[in-house]
Amino acid sequence: MLKILGNGSRFCDGLTRRSFLQIGGLAMGGMSLPQMLQAEARSQVGSSSKGIIMILLPGGPSHIDMYDPKPEAPAEIRGEFSPIPTNVPGIEICELMPRSAAMMDKLIPIRSLVGAHGDHTIHQCITGWESHPAPPVIASTQQDISGYPPGGWPSIGAVLSKVYGAVHPGVPPSVDLTPVRFDARFAVGGAAPGQAGYLGAAHAGFEIQAVDRRNIILNGVGLDRLSDRKNLLASLDRFRRETDATGVMEGMDSFTQQAFEVLTAPRLAEALDLSREDPRMRRRYELARSSAPQHGDYTMLDQFLMARRVIEAGARCVTLVYSRWPFGRFGKGDFNWDWHKDNFTEARNTLPGLDLGVTTLVEDLDERGMLDDISVVVWGEFGRTPKINGNAGRDHWPQLGGALLAGGGLRTGQVLGATNRLGEYVTDRPVHFRDVFATLYHQFGIDIERTQFNDLAGRPHYLVDDRKPLPELV
Repeated sequence: MLKILGNGSRFCDGLTRRSFLQIGGLAMGGMSLPQMLQAEARSQVGSSSKGIIMILLPGGPSHIDMYDPKPEAPAEIRGEFSPIPTNVPGIEICELMPRSAAMMDKLIPIRSLVGAHGDHTIHQCITGWESHPAPPVIASTQQDISGYPPGGWPSIGAVLSKVYGAVHPGVPPSVDLTPVRFDARFAVGGAAPGQAGYLGAAHAGFEIQAVDRRNIILNGVGLDRLSDRKNLLASLDRFRRETDATGVMEGMDSFTQQAFEVLTAPRLAEALDLSREDPRMRRRYELARSSAPQHGDYTMLDQFLMARRVIEAGARCVTLVYSRWPFGRFGKGDFNWDWHKDNFTEARNTLPGLDLGVTTLVEDLDERGMLDDISVVVWGEFGRTPKINGNAGRDHWPQLGGALLAGGGLRTGQVLGATNRLGEYVTDRPVHFRDVFATLYHQFGIDIERTQFNDLAGRPHYLVDDRKPLPELV
């Protein structure tokens, strides 16, 4: 694997993360990258031009302060923000998201997302399933959710890898751009954006993982330098030259050589090099900076542009995280969506950046003729308490949450679901995480009623159990 190291961080529950970017396959089950490629070559794969960009909001975004405002509720519920109308009559969203309001005809807010738990794991966002093993690194809120199969549930990126394989050599089907991740022990517990689960290591994504000794590390390139894509590309080139000069490549079998090609192929490296992007497009994503990023700046907007470039380069599923920079523990002065205090200050400083990133990405895909093929999903692990606490914050609320969909050939310009006037529970059209996954798989052309894969004990599993695509959207 190829790894770019960074710093550690935590959420409110004390769960440890290590901050780094890794370009390479996740070596699950002790398999090396060449072994993964061998296993992938044996599998039967098809073809598809479809893709998914999944935008994670880790920490648990507030549904009331985004897509389900409650202006008639008491002040201790409705909070400080007012709803604004959108370009679709009858749909209103938070005043801090005017760009989204202006293009609601291309979006689908979900106000009735159910099936969450109150722990900080993105497992449901990446697999659709509630059940997962307890992370070995745990706090009091982390627990085993029974019902998962031997090997664990696969991410949607792993499923797409299994069904369709790679579009281009050297570009993995599943790519995780997340700059900060749970450490390795927690990832195995079921929260790695590219986790392969029972599908096997051949289908694990290129994702961020904890430090171990089986990786190729690019010295001198940390997360604080990721905005400098020239340095990243130069490091990849140095790695290739040094490998060739030592003669290590000679005598390696074809899969080992292919592994090195995956790590150093120009197609992926060039997609990660934002200096190659048209300056006009960089300005639209507000990336045309002449000075170093400031603490709390929207530096993570580069993830949205990079996601489009990587999906355009041939990835089938790209996962990213959005929060203010740097992403990490609030107690250390960093940022995420776990707003137990100062909810409204944090929202004022964060939602405009999300609004800019999502809408620019959707516009960018649309202008390139890609929007009908590329689904965009925006969500976090749960919602927030309707009642504001004593620290002007909102706490964990797994009873319901919200999400946003766009593209992928879905019927946009409508809202799904409704909640009671206090935003406490669903009153109409509950939408489970797996309902969304069923819809995404359907749009990919995968027959969810027939497609089954065996877990590590040899037992077959359907991808989403008995869930069906959302008929309002397909």
